[in-house]
Amino acid sequence: MIGRLRGQIILKQPPQLLLDVGGVGYEIEAPMSTFYQLPPLGETVTLVTHLAVREDAHVLYGFSAESERALFRALLKVSGVGARMALAILSGMDAARFSQCVEQQDSAALTRLPGIGKKTAERLIVEMRDRLDGLRLSGGVTLAAMPASAAGAPEDQALADAVSALVALGYRPPEANRMARAVDDGARSSEEIIRLALRSVSLP
Repeated sequence: MIGRLRGQIILKQPPQLLLDVGGVGYEIEAPMSTFYQLPPLGETVTLVTHLAVREDAHVLYGFSAESERALFRALLKVSGVGARMALAILSGMDAARFSQCVEQQDSAALTRLPGIGKKTAERLIVEMRDRLDGLRLSGGVTLAAMPASAAGAPEDQALADAVSALVALGYRPPEANRMARAVDDGARSSEEIIRLALRSVSLP
């Protein structure tokens, strides 16, 4: 089991990144909450990881904090929740905010995340309530305080990358396009557009 990786960032294309570890390139999928914490391309980063072994593929997931990985693993145990939905949850809110939603039974906030309907939100609240007690979710950084990457991109490319990432997280293409364009001022990086777009739907 691969539990931790430290290497140079070669590629960032949310929700995927490529990490060079001793000459070996690891393809990793990560939530946006982790992308907001990544340094620019070429710099070194340490991620805690989770390896999912399926019949058709081995998929490696990376997280900037142990609390994120712990929540991801707990979410995978919920009936009807797969890795893609778990990444979407962690992309739309941090571990501390998710814990708050569960404790306050705030299903409305959860249904604003892609792919989560009312029944799934209610199931998350019921099944995660007891599991959260055993998770270390303290010290989470709120979405509003997460810094955007300093690495820029051409205006059109940044918007296109942001839309692609939102679609990969589960939003329908027209919705992803609308969300991204609503917060794009023509000078933002793709990660900042994604951050603001996700924040806009996570707020009441």
